[in-house]
Amino acid sequence: MCEVTVSLALNDVMALPEDERIAPLLELASSNANGTEAQQLIGALLAVVDAGSGAPDQRVAVGELLARYGDPRLRTPSDGEYFVPVPVHQETLLVGRYPVTMAEFRGFIRSDAYADDTNWSPDGLAWRAQTQDSWTDRCATLDDCLTAANQPAIFVNWYEAQAYATASGARLPTQMERLHVMRGEAKRPYPWGAPFGSGNANTAEEVLKRPCAVGLYHRDATPEGVMDLAGNVAEWLGDDVAPNRLIHPGAWSQPSMASWAKARFLIEPSFRGPDLGFRLVRDA
Repeated sequence: MCEVTVSLALNDVMALPEDERIAPLLELASSNANGTEAQQLIGALLAVVDAGSGAPDQRVAVGELLARYGDPRLRTPSDGEYFVPVPVHQETLLVGRYPVTMAEFRGFIRSDAYADDTNWSPDGLAWRAQTQDSWTDRCATLDDCLTAANQPAIFVNWYEAQAYATASGARLPTQMERLHVMRGEAKRPYPWGAPFGSGNANTAEEVLKRPCAVGLYHRDATPEGVMDLAGNVAEWLGDDVAPNRLIHPGAWSQPSMASWAKARFLIEPSFRGPDLGFRLVRDA
């Protein structure tokens, strides 16, 4: 399909009512466009994300297409837009807008930073020296739908999450910090308030049975713009409760009760899971 034809077709699609345009947009975006037409399609797909429209499976497809074309929302910790300032206990905490993505963590694994001992805790160095359970090997066995660049990094253990945070000049949030970010001064039980409702976060109730691109559930966001706190993937926390570590368990595989702001769970730091990722914070 030539660029002019795609552009004209896209104009027709965008002229449709919002609830009618997603299906034809997905079909059009599946045409492997490039150049100007690809940029136009990216803009249209982002508009769907921003509106929070479409059925869950349609939003997943939107995220997959954004990953294919190159999701412009993706950032690294060195980018100014990566962190969101959030007031916490009369101070400002810089919080990752999204969980760390596959694109980010894959870059870390492939960089010299992964082998730099100064980025690792003593326990992490001991684990790295003896492990035969590498993240790369785990991901090699996954379906492509689980490893899209704009999805949260999964199968990352605590040692690796901590090392990536250190290499990025950041750290993992404590349980109390994450609780305050999620609840805010209003003490919300979920980022959007209450009740839990439906269609607000990627939890087991959505029946996606998989992680999705970050930021697809636009109600799973704090007023400051920190997203995916209730669902998508569980997140490692920085608290030292040796020999285990804390996580917030809200994830695609878990029911809504696990999404509650105060929910937490103890787990071995070497554990890898298809529903477990992490988020960075930085002191302002």
